[in-house]
Amino acid sequence: MPTVRELDGANAGGQFVRTALTLSVLANEPVRIDNVRGDRSTPGLRHQHLAVLETMAELCEADVSGAELGAETVAFDPGLESTDGATDWHGRGPGRLSGGEYEVDIGTAGSATLLFDSLLPLATVLDSQLSVTVTGGTDVPFSPPLDYSRYVKLPLLRRLGLTAAYEVDRRGFYPDGGGRVTLQLAPSSLDPVDLTERGDLEGVRLYSTESASLADRDVAFRQAEGALERLSLDEFGLEVLERRETTVASPSPGTAIVLRLDHGSGVAGFAALGERGKPAERVGEDAADCLNRFLGESGPRTAPVDRHLADQLLVSLALEGGRVRVPAVTDHVASSCELLAAFGATVDIVCDDDERAETDGSALISVDSTTDL
Repeated sequence: MPTVRELDGANAGGQFVRTALTLSVLANEPVRIDNVRGDRSTPGLRHQHLAVLETMAELCEADVSGAELGAETVAFDPGLESTDGATDWHGRGPGRLSGGEYEVDIGTAGSATLLFDSLLPLATVLDSQLSVTVTGGTDVPFSPPLDYSRYVKLPLLRRLGLTAAYEVDRRGFYPDGGGRVTLQLAPSSLDPVDLTERGDLEGVRLYSTESASLADRDVAFRQAEGALERLSLDEFGLEVLERRETTVASPSPGTAIVLRLDHGSGVAGFAALGERGKPAERVGEDAADCLNRFLGESGPRTAPVDRHLADQLLVSLALEGGRVRVPAVTDHVASSCELLAAFGATVDIVCDDDERAETDGSALISVDSTTDL
């Protein structure tokens, strides 16, 4: 019987659970997670985490215990069968993952984009095309808005070799959710990650979205105007490469804005969501302030990715090895690195202020591609 990896989520949240399940499938190794979301005010599985667990279990026909709301202990055994010529994470070859078509209803405004984030690395062990349609929240608090996922993260992962796309039927804002998006994922081989410095600045792309119920207030336009008035375009010699304002159908009123910075080494993204009573211009300004702070960082150790990409790239880093400079060792980055190490990866974090601790300064994260995971 395979050895079960025992993990403790006492000091972590939902990202720890999602990443652990992804790594379990990639390594084809069973895991037991105790103290699920232990540092949250309401620990245990919530709807969005349960949806990830159930989706992973269906894809693998896995053995699972604890698949219920509020569960604080989860056991998951992917149990993929060996196939001829199968190669999983680092070529150990115990099994492959079949593709197919699946439907997932989160049942709340739980984040569809976070569920998709857990699935994207599985392209490296797919045998055939995988299509997963999710009903839930597409632009909700505490998760990347849909336009961040499809216009920032996916383009960067495609540069590394990922074949994936989103098909959007409708958007889902908080609190009703009800968005419907399909992830099309094809078998892929990723290149090593090498993102250690920011290249020459190229320009900014802007994606501003409003629900149809807010169209008569020109919210998407006003968000875009607020962002552009606040951005330090002239100071950094930047031009607007793309400006897109979209009105979408959604069960709930809502808005989102995403700014993408293109530079020689890749992209970085910054986002804000509308809130009841908050002027649309202020929403755009909030996203612009985040980008301005990023632009204000300078020097040879300037991170090429934003804080959210920093965390989301780490599983890809573990798959083929490489290096990424992150703007800060956030809680999510630290817990993801701990998870990679728990699965046997050799992870090296060197903070640019020479301290090995959580910091607001940048850090270089390296994973040895020869590590036997």
